[in-house]
Amino acid sequence: MKKHLLALGLMGSVSCAMAQTPGSWLFQGGFTQLAPSVTSGTLSAPSPSGTTVGVGSNTQATAQLSYIYNQHWSVAVPLGLGFKHKLYGTGAIAGTGQIGTVTALPISVFGQYRFGESNAQFRPYGMLGLSYAYFHDAQGSAALNGLNPSNPVGGSTGLKVDSKFALSGGVGMYIRIDDRWFVDLSYAQTLLKTTTTLSTGQTINTTLNPGITTLGVGMRF
Repeated sequence: MKKHLLALGLMGSVSCAMAQTPGSWLFQGGFTQLAPSVTSGTLSAPSPSGTTVGVGSNTQATAQLSYIYNQHWSVAVPLGLGFKHKLYGTGAIAGTGQIGTVTALPISVFGQYRFGESNAQFRPYGMLGLSYAYFHDAQGSAALNGLNPSNPVGGSTGLKVDSKFALSGGVGMYIRIDDRWFVDLSYAQTLLKTTTTLSTGQTINTTLNPGITTLGVGMRF
């Protein structure tokens, strides 16, 4: 009887220890909110003096694939189809509402340092990574067309937002449900600046520094 109990105890300890063993892969699905913290420059002439912009938040379904390198270090790659953001007039054109939209696809790789033992139920972690913010499908709205003095009569103002590399850093919490399933919550911020060029030739520089909050449920395999 004692031998059976000992064997069961050993099996249980091995099962727990496998929670985040080196060589494990973690896959999770959930939701991510990307919320820009905007500091806007002013739109170049011709435009009303003090014309600035704001950028709205967006939440999308996302996934993440992580590789456990050793007890403390892992590599994580977030996966998603992009975030569609509304652009708003601020400063001299505050109150004009939405002036455009743009889709941002952040392509990131994070190195994570996980604190505690591999079989711990709660493991906080810090992360640092490199992101490439790919912007596409930028479009001006009817409000922008009406406001822009350079817009040709009957025409529309096009937008192009420059894609950029940027550093990202953050913190997170891994919560083990059992040997295979887990919950992961993280917050990161990307230090991102970009330039938007209108089809009329005007430009505006913007610091976006988006905050990225992710909640996911996943499994080890």
